[in-house]
Amino acid sequence: MEKLIQEHRKRFGEFEVIDFVDEEAAARLRGHLDVEVPLELHWTWNYGSEVQELRNLYEKGKVNQWNAETDLDWSIPMSKDEWVVSPEASMLAQITKLMGKDEATQKAAAFDEINYVLSQLLHGEQAALQLCGQLTNVCTKMDEKWYSASQVIDEARHIEAFAKLLERKMGTIYPIGATLKTLLDILLEAETAQKKTLGMQTLFEGMAVGIMDMLRSECRNPLLTETLRRVEQDEARHAAFGVLMMRRVVREAEPEQKHEMEDWAFSILEALNANQQLDMLHLLGPKYGIDPEQTARTFVSLPNFAELNSMAYMHTVVPNLRKLGLITERTEDRWRAVGMMVDSPAGVKGTPLPLVG
Repeated sequence: MEKLIQEHRKRFGEFEVIDFVDEEAAARLRGHLDVEVPLELHWTWNYGSEVQELRNLYEKGKVNQWNAETDLDWSIPMSKDEWVVSPEASMLAQITKLMGKDEATQKAAAFDEINYVLSQLLHGEQAALQLCGQLTNVCTKMDEKWYSASQVIDEARHIEAFAKLLERKMGTIYPIGATLKTLLDILLEAETAQKKTLGMQTLFEGMAVGIMDMLRSECRNPLLTETLRRVEQDEARHAAFGVLMMRRVVREAEPEQKHEMEDWAFSILEALNANQQLDMLHLLGPKYGIDPEQTARTFVSLPNFAELNSMAYMHTVVPNLRKLGLITERTEDRWRAVGMMVDSPAGVKGTPLPLVG
């Protein structure tokens, strides 16, 4: 199976990483603002409910709306002088501690790391906003269109919440990582509703649920905690939509089509995993005297690498794909080989968060 982003891959021992060392290449990717998206618009004349479980999810979404401006307490302070997350949960804080840096530097490093991660989540929310707008066109049933439309407003609210948090409290919105930008463009360019739903709702929304839940469990700032709680509540509903949609698709698929979906799901997340936070490390590492390549090499060579690395994948994505029949004996060894699947997730409090690259 051909791997994605092949031109930026290299080996760290037995592990293959994606490393955008050339900042000009990353800048060109970020400058690619217009994405050609082939879409077919589908009318439907059945305005009644055809898929009751999707209609129920739509009703649940209406009840759980919230206002990012008035339902979050923006008076709560947040600064690099505090531990925004537990010290043990920040990779940069732990590295600067090992380097002998003072606690103020460790706090600042953790703050920058969380700032970067929230920035990537923000950019991902914009991709989800645009993709759900596409789904309102390409879906063929009114229940699917209604739910997709309701998710559009959810994603707009998430963008608002994260952007205000970053601008008002953290002071910076970091640029999108080159690996993430490449993968999100692939999802936006996907030609079918099935691939868009699998890629965004099942894979990326599932990853978002895992990352936000793990981050929230280590969070020490009440504003950040509440923001994550509210967004995560919506994201769990989005991931459920992906499972409900894909369950019917997989059930009706021919073996060859199912294998194609199974391979595609792995290729998307394998590429995300292959970055190993190098996009973040190249951006923030020099500020603290951290060598990006050496840091990534050390992590992938740890004896418990798979246990730590798999936490975000094992939280939501892997269980959902298994239930859908999109991780089988045919592909399971691939997931294990790159540290995205273990028999049981670590779930160890105080381990560095496996954050998006």
